[in-house]
Amino acid sequence: MTIRRISSGGEFEAKVGYCRAVVAGGFVHVAGTVGQGDTVVDQCRSALEVIGGALEKAGASFADVVRVTYYLPDRHEFEPCFPVLAETFGANSPAATMIECGLIDPKYRIEIEVTALAPPAA
Repeated sequence: MTIRRISSGGEFEAKVGYCRAVVAGGFVHVAGTVGQGDTVVDQCRSALEVIGGALEKAGASFADVVRVTYYLPDRHEFEPCFPVLAETFGANSPAATMIECGLIDPKYRIEIEVTALAPPAA
């Protein structure tokens, strides 16, 4: 099995020892991703942009996502993200889970990870 690693150059990748995405076994596994911004909605949009870039580098898109997990320190902040998520996934809704938990830094309001189908090997 071939494994391809995709880095986004984020500061935590080198510090923690991980990469943004791994293409293996027919899937693209995108690591938990936080975004920048002052509100949970801003951070949600920003995280999705980073995830979209990783999917693109892997030859996939949000239409290929089969599973998404949302991590929030305050579950009450999830609902304001619904329109952004519905716009992103549209008619290609993945299986989804939302978990209320602490994140790596209190400034982060949402972390998102996805698994997508990888394109067939050439």
